[in-house]
Amino acid sequence: MTNEFKIIDPTEIHGNTFQMIDKQWFLLTAGNLQKFNTMTASWGTMGILWNKPVFFCFVRPQRYTYQFMESSSHYTISFLGETQRPALKFCGKFSGKDVDKIGSTGLIPKETQNGAIYFEQADLVLECRKLYFSDLDPSHFLDPLILKNYPINDFHRLYIGEIVKCMLKSKR
Repeated sequence: MTNEFKIIDPTEIHGNTFQMIDKQWFLLTAGNLQKFNTMTASWGTMGILWNKPVFFCFVRPQRYTYQFMESSSHYTISFLGETQRPALKFCGKFSGKDVDKIGSTGLIPKETQNGAIYFEQADLVLECRKLYFSDLDPSHFLDPLILKNYPINDFHRLYIGEIVKCMLKSKR
């Protein structure tokens, strides 16, 4: 298999997005090649908003990735194949503040033209330009059972990013 990516329109993404996000997981990455962080996530969504293809992601304020999301104009969503499950588990278990995720997993960072970071091992990469953010407000939850996800009141920040580039791994 080649390590080359081809650019596709987001409407050409194949697969069940519920399965991709919830079961396959993804790496959310922000920063630049000199300093960045990636984290495993399984909460997000993609669709159309404001007549643009978008990806919604959520980051708790205490996560190391949060500071990179705040200071970056772009972020990436990298979907990796099942062979990379150990890397996904590692990046979800450990903080980039405490460990070298890249050295520990063997992930190979690459940079987009906009300076966003993705990984050579990814099968699908969404490069997103931040359009909007909002902090989740507990008073707006209509189902009180959702609050069980926030036992220490560390409510996520929602980021909405326009998918400006969609890269699919070429299979040969």
